[in-house]
Amino acid sequence: MDAQGRGRADDIDPADQWVLNPNTGEYELRLPPSPPQSGVPGPRRPPAPDAGPPARGRSEAPGRRRPETPGRAVPPPRRRRGAPEEPLPGRRGRRPAKKAAQGKKVLLWTGGAMAFVLVAGAGAGYFYIEHLNDNIASVSDDGASTGGFQKDKAINILLIGTDKRTGKGNESYGDSGSVGHADTTILLHVSKDRSNATALSIPRDLIVDVPDCPTTQEDGSQKIIPGTRQVRFNTSLGQDGRTPSCTMRTVTELTGVKPDNFMVADFNAVKTLTSAVGGVEVCLGKDIDDPDSHLKLSKGTHTIEGEQALAFVRTRHAVGFGGDLSRIGLQQQFLSALMRKLKSNDTLTSPSKMLDLAEAGTKALTVDSQLDSIGKLKDLGLELGKLDTKNLTFTTTPVIDNPAEKVKSTVVLNESTAPQVFDMITNDVSFTAVKEQKKKEAAAVAARLKGSKAPASEVRVRILNGGADPGSAQETLSWLQVEEGVTKSENAGNAPAALAKTTLEYAPDQAGQARRLADIMGLSGSAMKPGESVENAQGLPAMTLTLGKDFKGAGASLTAPSKAPEGVQKSTADKVECAE
Repeated sequence: MDAQGRGRADDIDPADQWVLNPNTGEYELRLPPSPPQSGVPGPRRPPAPDAGPPARGRSEAPGRRRPETPGRAVPPPRRRRGAPEEPLPGRRGRRPAKKAAQGKKVLLWTGGAMAFVLVAGAGAGYFYIEHLNDNIASVSDDGASTGGFQKDKAINILLIGTDKRTGKGNESYGDSGSVGHADTTILLHVSKDRSNATALSIPRDLIVDVPDCPTTQEDGSQKIIPGTRQVRFNTSLGQDGRTPSCTMRTVTELTGVKPDNFMVADFNAVKTLTSAVGGVEVCLGKDIDDPDSHLKLSKGTHTIEGEQALAFVRTRHAVGFGGDLSRIGLQQQFLSALMRKLKSNDTLTSPSKMLDLAEAGTKALTVDSQLDSIGKLKDLGLELGKLDTKNLTFTTTPVIDNPAEKVKSTVVLNESTAPQVFDMITNDVSFTAVKEQKKKEAAAVAARLKGSKAPASEVRVRILNGGADPGSAQETLSWLQVEEGVTKSENAGNAPAALAKTTLEYAPDQAGQARRLADIMGLSGSAMKPGESVENAQGLPAMTLTLGKDFKGAGASLTAPSKAPEGVQKSTADKVECAE
């Protein structure tokens, strides 16, 4: 039972009674002093000998007495706003807490609100009462994920919006009789150091290969749903009974990025989340009157919520070129606006809005089985809450019109730019200029790549396969000897352990050889590992080149892109943009 149910806070918001315990990092319910007791005395027990004055802060039910716990002090009541702070017994004279602590508590409340709207709705409510767990629906990831996000690694969350007509008032939206296709899909990548993030939209009409998909049925049995080639991306969910894990596998095959978790939202998510925060402000560069989405707004700024917000994100015929790609841009603008509202003081300092947001977020989402509790969402929210929205970039998978169609209705990957975008996410490269990250990379490059290079004929290196495709070591050996003149190289077989990244280890006196080989293979400074040399087959000192899982084949550069390719549209969540 919460504080209201105990009659302890007639004029206080329940959220205002949750206090951050600095010793544990968790929120605790602190109740204010009891109101004046009734003038009608109730039955009492005689006081025990040497009994002290009654404890403040909690009334006992008539005729009931709580057992005393030796050594356990009753927590002091939380002071009301504006009242002077009294030091705890035995702690008089301690330095008063800094005002910034209140801001930190608010940030902890919001959790993922600063990183992404769908995560925000769930993460913001983690401090609330346990019944929020009952709001959360979850389904199995069927082994398609990494097993869940980890605090010391980059995070990849797959966010899916379906076109299923579930929920009150949604009968007129979406495709009639839709089984719930992947109508809106965003791969949210958060860097390992939490300094930046990329939200990559994947067009629903993109032609992809959907792989075979093992799924868990409602009765608990397992079923493999056969894959299909050259179909719309949105059919990766719902079609033939496909679950979100099928969309996960399709994204992995498309981008090379294996998501850690997924979240699925229906039409109600947009309506309830925007209403929970009192609406969001959007900007239009022209008048919009779209009979299909039922959106009618004049040029300028508007605050929208509920049905109007849903109409906004579904609008496509009245903006841009009138297709799904134009709608994606509108959705990204909307999500940025909602994030700014979630981050604003108007939301952060309103306990009632935070509680509404917690309820709305947990009811609107279906998550994978790795995120099926408030505690797990809290941990994710705290990680995402470290992100500054100015370093969250929205972008869209580079595509072109399908050349196989006379009447253009689908798109295919732009092979000249899409691989570079996927590589940036795989290699944790920011789409925004994050100063600290660039300084670290620049320092590594300057220290290891700068200097003289030995001739290729003097480079001695042993090549190990540490996670690349079978035969990669021999392929690289042949290419180095025949094409690049590195004749003092040899195939040393498989590495003792698999590596995610290709590395080159060398002794200090081999730095010139290392710089030459790095130049030939396109290795970055971070791939070069100063260390020790090893003996080759002739008993001479040699470097060790270990081909990791990122190896793409002999002659393919391993230097991650440092910026987005030309022509790739992007926007950051901190800036207001007007839809045209």
